[in-house]
Amino acid sequence: MLTPQFGLSVEEEWREMPRAKQLTVTVADRPGTLGEIATALGEKKVNIVGFAGAKQGEMGMIWLVVDKTAAAKKIFAQHGWTTTEEEVLAVTLPDSPGSLGRFASKLGKAGVNVTFAYTGSAGSARKLNAYFGVSDLKAALKVRV
Repeated sequence: MLTPQFGLSVEEEWREMPRAKQLTVTVADRPGTLGEIATALGEKKVNIVGFAGAKQGEMGMIWLVVDKTAAAKKIFAQHGWTTTEEEVLAVTLPDSPGSLGRFASKLGKAGVNVTFAYTGSAGSARKLNAYFGVSDLKAALKVRV
């Protein structure tokens, strides 16, 4: 059972649990594409706060969390880059040994499967943001760090 913190009800805490909009960009797998994407975002003052990338067959997949989702989607559309958006769990973890293990174990105990994860800047040298694709976002939002 979760205990309310900061004077909020458990339901209010769940609504306050951090989420992020993740953009998935599908592009041709060729040298320079990541640079083009990052440069295009930077030119429009869109900051990348987390990203991961991988080759999927003949295509490249780039997963991004940015500070201005709507602006990023517009930039991607202007360049003809196929983009999808989904909500992911966004958790700020201490930058210390065992913090990821403790949180991931809590997700597992809550019956939540992690389908992917990556990290990004939390704006502090002692913390990092972790983004999780999970099998059950509603259940994951109930898990406290």
